[in-house]
Amino acid sequence: MHFVKYQGLGNDFVFVDERNVKFKDVSRAAQILCDRRFGVGADGLILISPSATADARMRIINSDGSEAEMCGNASRCAPLFCKKLGLLNGDEMLLETLAGPIKTHVKDWEKGLVSVDMGAPRLTRGEIPMSGNPAERAVEVALTAGGQEWRGTAVSMGNPHFVIFVPNIDLIDIAHVGPEIEKHAFFPKKTNVEFVQKLDNHTLRMRVWERGAGITAACGTGSCATAVAALLTGRTEETVRVILDGGELEIDWTGCAHVRMTGPAQKVFEGEFVQEL
Repeated sequence: MHFVKYQGLGNDFVFVDERNVKFKDVSRAAQILCDRRFGVGADGLILISPSATADARMRIINSDGSEAEMCGNASRCAPLFCKKLGLLNGDEMLLETLAGPIKTHVKDWEKGLVSVDMGAPRLTRGEIPMSGNPAERAVEVALTAGGQEWRGTAVSMGNPHFVIFVPNIDLIDIAHVGPEIEKHAFFPKKTNVEFVQKLDNHTLRMRVWERGAGITAACGTGSCATAVAALLTGRTEETVRVILDGGELEIDWTGCAHVRMTGPAQKVFEGEFVQEL
């Protein structure tokens, strides 16, 4: 099976042309391919195929085998892969995802700089989803995990996020508290968890525990959710720089429109995976 490895700020993916492969069990295939000792190694498996409603269809299978609705970093990598497949002729591309259509624009092919229209954030408990009144927003709500109380804001960017602002991000034991919040009873479909430190009105430092993948170097949808939560709680301006372990993203949100994310994507290598999947 042929694959191409891409990364967006260290959030890495195995891309496969779904037209050329039939997996016996796609969940198990993702676990094998994403294994960093016995497989290719990645945070997720990305399957690309033709679409009846867009330029291409993108499926995101996390490293634990679960399927995600959306992935911002993979969305930036996707047009680079689709260009290679002949599914993209210009600079703009529409991707079909479980979270709905996603528009991408390659601003610089040489640098791999891609801008993505991530759509409008979903802010009510029913949309996220989160327990409680489905019509209510969950802003600065409290929950208990890891033996202490945390206050966070819930945002969906097609997938659920719980954004927690902290005074010092370096003091957070993400590996301990992240999975507890991910699986908290508040979130029927689990949640991604962002820990964020405000540096100034235009700059945020973020680390993430991703649902189905654990600690990753970056999360595009998480960065968007973080920018939305920061503006909702009056912490920042409309355009922010989000600094992640793997690099930086620029996020724009006016408070009443779509969120736009801009950042790099890069091909790492390609090859043949010989084990039967």
